[in-house]
Amino acid sequence: MGLPSTDHRSERWAWRERGPTAASEVLQPEVLVLLHGLGGSRISWEPQLEHLAERRRVVAWDLPGYGDAPPLADDRGGELPVTFATLADAVVRFVDDVVGEGAVVHLAGISFGGMIAQYAAARHPHRFATLALLATSPKFGLDGTDPAEWRAARLAPLDAGEEPADFADRVLSHLAGPDIEPAAFAGQRDAMARVSAAALRRSIECLVHHDSRAVLASITAPTLCLVGELDRETPPEYSRAIAAQIPGAEVVVVPSAGHLLNAEAPAAVDELLDRHIREHRSAR
Repeated sequence: MGLPSTDHRSERWAWRERGPTAASEVLQPEVLVLLHGLGGSRISWEPQLEHLAERRRVVAWDLPGYGDAPPLADDRGGELPVTFATLADAVVRFVDDVVGEGAVVHLAGISFGGMIAQYAAARHPHRFATLALLATSPKFGLDGTDPAEWRAARLAPLDAGEEPADFADRVLSHLAGPDIEPAAFAGQRDAMARVSAAALRRSIECLVHHDSRAVLASITAPTLCLVGELDRETPPEYSRAIAAQIPGAEVVVVPSAGHLLNAEAPAAVDELLDRHIREHRSAR
């Protein structure tokens, strides 16, 4: 299907993309920006890069510090702390640098990336034409999980000297639904293998502070919340809790899918994302 995905790296960013570029004959460039999860990287989104790029440019970043991307830095090159505020602002800088002006930008994030997307859309409400939140939540520990216990359990293998590639299989096996295809599982494992221990540690320390409930009502982008029916990490009630706070937000529960939603049910996710973008493009 057309040209393959291509990988890029600049002084500040690393990303994979596919689809029409600014040089193409597109009257109003349209770009879908994809934010991966805690144990992912830009290649986590390959099913969407492959199938959603016919009508638009699709760009998947490496979270700063992940994969080939350098850690968050200020304009002088000093390293920034990893917080939801700095990550949300980094999304906008990424769009400015990589997408450029004049494009209609749609934002989608999964899990930790969906958390970041919530803050980006709330802090920069006029920047994104649509928002899609996959397998995510409005607050860490919504089910009563103790943040200190969760943090200690996630850091334990890192403290023991393991890298994410060493424990990717056991983590992803817990997150995935029972029907994930072997090739899809392998793709997510390869994506997690690109994450360094240091980067994952920074993200874990950030994630336990997640609570977007106070800012969700300020999101103005038309919002679609997607969640797998069998997601045990961020179950459907989490998506419903998000949608209850964002005016006009829609929730779709994808049958038989777990937390690795975009890889487990790529056809359904691709169709729903494409429909969401096209419906609100018409409204614009």
